[in-house]
Amino acid sequence: MAGTPRVLRAMNDRAALDLLLEHGPLSRTRIGRLTGLSKPTASQLLARLEAAGLVVATGTGGPGDGSGAGRPGPNAQLYAVNPTAAYAAGLDVTPERVLAAVADITGRTVGEHAVPTPGRRSAEPVAHQVAAALDGAVKAAGLVRSDVRRLVIGTPGAFDPTTGRLRYASHLPGWHSPALLDDIAAALPMPVEYENDVNLVALAEQRLGAAKGHDDFVLLWNEGGIGAAVVLGGRLHRGFTGGAGEVGFLPVPGVPLVRHVTKANSGGFQELAGSQVVPRLARELGVTPVPDGPYAEVAAELVGRAADVNSGPHRRLLVTYATGVATGLAALVSVLDPELIVLSGSALTSGGEPLRALVQAELAELAASRPRLVLGDVLERPVLRGALESALATTRDEVFDTLTLR
Repeated sequence: MAGTPRVLRAMNDRAALDLLLEHGPLSRTRIGRLTGLSKPTASQLLARLEAAGLVVATGTGGPGDGSGAGRPGPNAQLYAVNPTAAYAAGLDVTPERVLAAVADITGRTVGEHAVPTPGRRSAEPVAHQVAAALDGAVKAAGLVRSDVRRLVIGTPGAFDPTTGRLRYASHLPGWHSPALLDDIAAALPMPVEYENDVNLVALAEQRLGAAKGHDDFVLLWNEGGIGAAVVLGGRLHRGFTGGAGEVGFLPVPGVPLVRHVTKANSGGFQELAGSQVVPRLARELGVTPVPDGPYAEVAAELVGRAADVNSGPHRRLLVTYATGVATGLAALVSVLDPELIVLSGSALTSGGEPLRALVQAELAELAASRPRLVLGDVLERPVLRGALESALATTRDEVFDTLTLR
């Protein structure tokens, strides 16, 4: 079966589609050179994909010889993946709002919509919030629900695979009903998957950002809460109950030992280096003024200002914060020995290179191995971007394989 003409054609078709997604519009000559196919074979391939509705002709190229070393010739027809071939959606859920987006199969976001979370006392079912957010994004994209093939929902914590209940996220109102997954499935007409929000940030960085090309890395996230994602052998490690990476509960030196951490929704590392401790540290170290507002926003402002000034009380804040971050990372490094650590979330990325360099130096003294530290590249709505990338990956497999193996 593996060597039959039909399967070989399907493999070539998929390779061409992946190249078009990666590079954008390409000529037949360029596709032939990148795949190693002859020009007649590349022409037949493109004809098949065009007939299947997977690629479209997008015009002609500019001056050049079409060799692949330069630009295509003046009459070279260019082809691209048909953006309307399929659509997928992602949701980013926080205690404040549910944010939805729809993307076409090329990855371009075509519609977004946010629904405020009504709070703990609201009687509005979560399934209605999810459906309203998705419907708003679908409407903004000029589509209907049935156009969306798959939805990935990113939340804090994780759904336990044995019970279906959300764990490690007691601060998320309304998301702990034992019937929640069934209610959402009944409300929506497409496959729905659930993933931890920090895992989705790691997925976005792996596919589009600082972790691209890396199979073993840890992503540390610090925004509304502190958490981590672990990628081993190119795959997310979720753990037995989905709780891998819940490092906010990690006992660390420098803060009291917290028992029954899931009930307290806090723990050692969160109390040492979470965004909520930055304003307190700033006051203790003499940084002024300390603004009011949500912890994540205040922490990002204070850390960013400290990195810009980088002297006096601001320098002391940056060093103290970097030491706290490195303390928790040292425990992860000693167990996982990752190749790379990505610092993400506004309470880390706002510190830029000054903070990254301090954490790198501290970690070199606290851990036996010395992974490289980098700042995350995916800064705009990274949870939502990761949800879309996850939904698109499966959608592309379904659409491409169904139509190329026909």
